[in-house]
Amino acid sequence: MCSKRRSLSGVEWLELAARLQAAGKEVVLSTLTLLEAGSEIGSLQRLCEQADFLVEANDMAAVQLLSGKRPFVTGPAVNIYNARTLAVLAELGLQRWVLPVELSRAALADLQQQRPAGVATEVLVFGRLPLAWSARCFTARAHDLPKDDCQFRCLDYPDGLLLSTREDEAFLVLNGIQTQSARTLNLLAELDDLVQLGVDVLRISPQSRHTEAIIETFHDALRDPAMAARAAAELDGYMPVGPCNGYWHGDAGMLVQPP
Repeated sequence: MCSKRRSLSGVEWLELAARLQAAGKEVVLSTLTLLEAGSEIGSLQRLCEQADFLVEANDMAAVQLLSGKRPFVTGPAVNIYNARTLAVLAELGLQRWVLPVELSRAALADLQQQRPAGVATEVLVFGRLPLAWSARCFTARAHDLPKDDCQFRCLDYPDGLLLSTREDEAFLVLNGIQTQSARTLNLLAELDDLVQLGVDVLRISPQSRHTEAIIETFHDALRDPAMAARAAAELDGYMPVGPCNGYWHGDAGMLVQPP
């Protein structure tokens, strides 16, 4: 999300990835969504040149660096809105794609029917929705600080800085250069539908608390689909603000629709 958030060096990230891979985990290294400096392009090139781990491309610069050289994943910020785009990327080496968060169930069903062979589908099923990225850091500006001297104020808000309307309704979350939904997407009640649509991977976006319990709830629901609807309501207590699933139903994203 932001190149300044480097609590670990590139070498340390790769060492951590190697440890996870040795423990039997599939490791995917994610690229920045918004590149703003030459140093960030250099980091992107090094990330794409390593051959030990799969890379998730979050913009077309990363796709270009990976195309024809090795399999890759596209993140939700890459605009795959139709089967032709999916087919073109598959020819370039796409191994798995993540559904853009603003697309509906109907759009996913259509794309799944035309999905190229050998391409897996991943869907964000829990977490705040990533909506936009900006060259400005909104968290720094909220503290009257320039971006180049932000003092890492974003670390004061592990789940982002809540933005409310004048009517005091939670609206958005400012997370550095990223704007997120205030409400948390929860598609646990749609689990059976996701399986029927042939979705291969479920993505859970972590939050500062309760992430382990959230993962366990999804895991249990996969083993016992009958509990999914009840467990979905239980997850509401883990959310900083509340749930949403409007985009999945072809509606405004911040709304909540019954399954």
